[in-house]
Amino acid sequence: MSKESDLLPVLQALSKPENLEGMRHFGMAGENRLGIAIPELRRLAKEHGKDHAMALSLWRSGIPEAQILASMVDDPPQVSEEQLEEWVADFCAWDVCDQVCMNLFQNVPAAIARIPAWVAREEEFVRRTPFSLMACLAWHDKQARDDIFVGYFPLIKQAADDERNFVKKAVNWALRNIGKRNPALNQAAITLAEDLQKMDSKSARWIAVDALRELRGEAVQKRIRQKAIP
Repeated sequence: MSKESDLLPVLQALSKPENLEGMRHFGMAGENRLGIAIPELRRLAKEHGKDHAMALSLWRSGIPEAQILASMVDDPPQVSEEQLEEWVADFCAWDVCDQVCMNLFQNVPAAIARIPAWVAREEEFVRRTPFSLMACLAWHDKQARDDIFVGYFPLIKQAADDERNFVKKAVNWALRNIGKRNPALNQAAITLAEDLQKMDSKSARWIAVDALRELRGEAVQKRIRQKAIP
């Protein structure tokens, strides 16, 4: 099968209702969820290849697994600015947001350019998106300069007092991943976390304490020391 209309019946046939309760327990919300695991979606994506029209059709089904699959099969150069805004407005679960950032948005320059604008938005999952994207870029973009990530620090501080669970966890994720890239960013991220710890915000203090625990921990410091060796 290669047409986008063929994939929805395939997804329906792969549905595993027995997984839904566990997904709900971990905050994977969204109506019409099918209970399909990520490895199965990756298998389908590899089987079908890149197809922009397929991605748009899958996305508009509103099924979380179909939307994750859409991010896997979409073709980054064909993603328009209008599509970016449509998709972020549709986010209704953290796993859909994070998978879209990981599979697609980190490869779309227009999405990366929208990071400051999305930080300024009020919708919970729209505001999660830029920090998930920062975390993915820190993890995967090995060529990105340190100053790009330092440039995100004011945005991290700006959102650190957001008490909403799915925002503060993404802010924390971004800070931790940036701080694990290399020795210089590790120290810079620790300094930022120490600043957050002084804020009059329960959320900011939680982000700081959790980040400092990992960034100062022996496992991260060992990797950081190894990276410092030429």
